[in-house]
Amino acid sequence: MMIIRSILLFVVAALAEIGGAWLIWQGVREHRGLVWVGAGIAALGAYGFVATFQPDPNFGRILAAYGGVFVAGSLAWGMVVDKFRPDRWDIIGAVICLLGVAVIMYAPRHAAADGGWGSL
Repeated sequence: MMIIRSILLFVVAALAEIGGAWLIWQGVREHRGLVWVGAGIAALGAYGFVATFQPDPNFGRILAAYGGVFVAGSLAWGMVVDKFRPDRWDIIGAVICLLGVAVIMYAPRHAAADGGWGSL
């Protein structure tokens, strides 16, 4: 159940961050105005809060794993919203990133006496 919760939080975080960045892009690059920029800033702020609800207590691990989610999510956002068509290399790269997320977040871990590297 914790893995499902974690995945859902990553999806919500991706929607907030990617959506926020897209809103700012639209406001500035597409000249849609300050309301779009403000909405983007609010969404980016929401992203920062969503990440704090991940069950893992390690900030670095959460943000490192989220980087892979961001890569795949950005391509998906582009496909849905901007009609972008990724090529096979985009897809392969996104799959590699998501595999990295799975290893970082969901690999079985045992507490090591030395706190980390010794358990490799």
